[in-house]
Amino acid sequence: MKKLLPTILLFTFIVNLNAQTHLYENPEFDKISESHRIIGIVPFKTKVKLRPKQMKDMTTEQFERLEKAEGEGIQTALYSWFLKRKKRGDLKSIDIQDARTTTAILNKNGINYNNIMDYTPQELAQILGVDSVISGDFETNKPMSEGASVALGLLIGFGGATNSAVINMNVHNAEDGVLLWNYNKKVSGGLGSSSEDLINVLMRKASRRLSYTKN
Repeated sequence: MKKLLPTILLFTFIVNLNAQTHLYENPEFDKISESHRIIGIVPFKTKVKLRPKQMKDMTTEQFERLEKAEGEGIQTALYSWFLKRKKRGDLKSIDIQDARTTTAILNKNGINYNNIMDYTPQELAQILGVDSVISGDFETNKPMSEGASVALGLLIGFGGATNSAVINMNVHNAEDGVLLWNYNKKVSGGLGSSSEDLINVLMRKASRRLSYTKN
């Protein structure tokens, strides 16, 4: 154990050294969120930056499916994160719309991963029937969702690369579209091997500044 300790400390230092965080909280967030009863989470727009060799081995269709699967993976992981905190009693009186329900409502209204950016957060929130909507974009060099592997038929390996990710997450009020919260974080290493691992790492400290969580 003593031999492992310096290595663990060094690894932690490297992770922290590469982390960059920017967080904005609307000064009225607490007051506005008092009337919120349900929040929705939409798929994140994703950019996957692969190595040239990996790109060469993929078709355009495969790559598009990969990014879509990653964006949906972040949506599902965030939904799971909120559910776990609700179960533990760490959330205020707020419900989270089931991710599958969100996707179904969007599809029925002709909204999909490819055109979701054509709609404002306020429009999305009102279509979903929620009090606020969580949206954003995500960039990574190593796909992490199980859906990504399925989308590619397990044809391409991504092992060996050091995880790096940038997430830009927004919470908008449904009533007027006002930005309530923005979280932008860049981190390398120590992200785990799944979308849920990633969200746990990214939300660990940011959740303390999120009005929906109990401090």
